[in-house]
Amino acid sequence: MRCPYCQSENSRVLESRMSEDGTAIRRRRECANDECARRFTTYERVEQRPLMVVKKNAEREQFSTEKLYRGILKACEKRPISTAQVEVVVAEIERDLRLEYEREVPSSVVGERVMEALKQLDGVAYVRFASVYREFRDVATLAQEVLSLLSESSDKNRN
Repeated sequence: MRCPYCQSENSRVLESRMSEDGTAIRRRRECANDECARRFTTYERVEQRPLMVVKKNAEREQFSTEKLYRGILKACEKRPISTAQVEVVVAEIERDLRLEYEREVPSSVVGERVMEALKQLDGVAYVRFASVYREFRDVATLAQEVLSLLSESSDKNRN
């Protein structure tokens, strides 16, 4: 495996373990180049047929786990949410999409699934993501979404 820092083609596996959802093997590696010796993580997954995301303008792009991860991580920035929790959410969303959609999935479905997961994980992260995804045009729309979230939260606490 090529080192992402110095591009050396030699690295050693320090640790291997199954991911939490069982769909990948996580390997901690160390560059074998003595001048670099940095550590990095790789994942081994079953190669799957590409899932295409159909955007609002009808353009298609290949589903990117990394893009999904970055978007959720950005919403969770400075929140008490570990990267392991984000990885689990990403894996669950991707697994569900691949089970439900064979070749193409509308981008709106991806966005809604992310919002559902973030709503369960952290209200602030949910509002951050929703504000970008739903393109809130003014503070009133944002406030309405927050009030809706608060109402749902208080309903859950009563039950």
